[in-house]
Amino acid sequence: MAIEREIKLVAAPDFRLPALDGLVDGASVSDVETLKLSTVYYDTPDLRLTRWGCGLRLRKGEGWTVKLPAPPEGEVLARHELTFPAESPEPPAAALDLLRAYVRHSRLVPVAKLSTVRRRVRLQDADGDVLAEVDDDVVSVVRGHRVASRFHEVEVELGEGRRDGFLDPLLARLRQAGAGPTDPTPKHVRALGPKALEPPEVVAEELDKNAKVVDLVRNVIAGALASLLRRDPLIRVGDDPENIHKARVETRRLRTMLRIFRGLLDVDWASSLRTELGWLADELGGVRDRQVLLARLRGKAADLPADDHPALTRLTERLAVEADAALNGLLLALRSDRYADLLERLVAAAQAPLLVVDGAKPAIDIIPALTARAWRKLRKSVEALPAEASDMELHRIRILAKRARYAAEAAEPVGGKRAAAFVRLATRLQDVLGEHQDSINAQTWVRAAAEPPQAFVAGELCAMERATAVEARKVWPEAWAALDRRRLRTWMT
Repeated sequence: MAIEREIKLVAAPDFRLPALDGLVDGASVSDVETLKLSTVYYDTPDLRLTRWGCGLRLRKGEGWTVKLPAPPEGEVLARHELTFPAESPEPPAAALDLLRAYVRHSRLVPVAKLSTVRRRVRLQDADGDVLAEVDDDVVSVVRGHRVASRFHEVEVELGEGRRDGFLDPLLARLRQAGAGPTDPTPKHVRALGPKALEPPEVVAEELDKNAKVVDLVRNVIAGALASLLRRDPLIRVGDDPENIHKARVETRRLRTMLRIFRGLLDVDWASSLRTELGWLADELGGVRDRQVLLARLRGKAADLPADDHPALTRLTERLAVEADAALNGLLLALRSDRYADLLERLVAAAQAPLLVVDGAKPAIDIIPALTARAWRKLRKSVEALPAEASDMELHRIRILAKRARYAAEAAEPVGGKRAAAFVRLATRLQDVLGEHQDSINAQTWVRAAAEPPQAFVAGELCAMERATAVEARKVWPEAWAALDRRRLRTWMT
């Protein structure tokens, strides 16, 4: 999926593109091309897509475009961009699918129409690769049959051939010609006005030690939900398996925190949400577990004799089929009303969690004690382990370590640096035990999947995984000792 990277500059009505020669040695500048663009933007009635940083447009002659937020890059506005042919005046199903998590049970309607006169030049390097497209845009906001307003801006869209050192001189040249400061506001947001600048449905805010209970609970849900919503369309595109992993993490985090906060929340309300989150986590996990295992097995190829590679390939091909089937099941789940209903409920939960305590109470008086409870359960379980803990027992310790970590993460605004240190070391323990569990899972699958022709290579793979598990067993006590220090827990009391 392509990522569009652009810098927008405010321009006065009388701005004209300057000559852009001589910015980079060997670069060439195209002749000015004049384009007339007619664009209609679609959104929900409450401008949900716009407020989340997304966009859906139909541009005459270009088709449909979906834009999704990408990680910020300083003054560069970065967005994932996908295009679809305009086969009908209605948004295509593939575009709607990408926006499903944001739209849910709402509907999409035209919200803005723009008519743009664009004067464009391209900067190319000596190899012919585009360094940037510079667009001088005069934009008219059309309402009905009249022009409601106009604005002027300059867009610098960075090409794949961009090189260090050319951008600053380019921006300086544009500013010398009268362009103003950078302004990352998309065109349709400027056209829609103040409502489009409102925050999205849920926002995780910066909290401090004075946070109230309700603020902290809302923040935990909002942060995880916002991350889940951002990952959703990327999962559907399928470019990076890491998106499934991150979505699974946030789903598990939400489920765990509803458990940890159970003394603060309505029991039936929280239990029902946990059930639905468990369903989603299982769907995500069915794919993620196979992806992890597939990567592990493929990573073993270099350690196997060349004669064993065909047998390994047959095993990984079988696993890839399982992973694809699990992914298809996940995509069906993400397209279901059940999933949309869950997201609606999570949005409502992030806005107004159903508390059974006074939400105005200081979080510092309540939340650290909840973390301490998760910690005590972990410590008691570790102390009860036999000298040679079973694989299942170590897996249980990992789950409890994860709960303690999530609880401490939620409490960081009131727990301060000690809470952050606790989180870091709990994550280390969780990672070590996670490597052990991944190794056990790999051995289990290989033993079950290997048929006689692959039996020998299966034995070799299991031997490698056993060595990994043995190493993790050696390391985890050290990770535990680093976490089990009194000074890391002073904030819990």
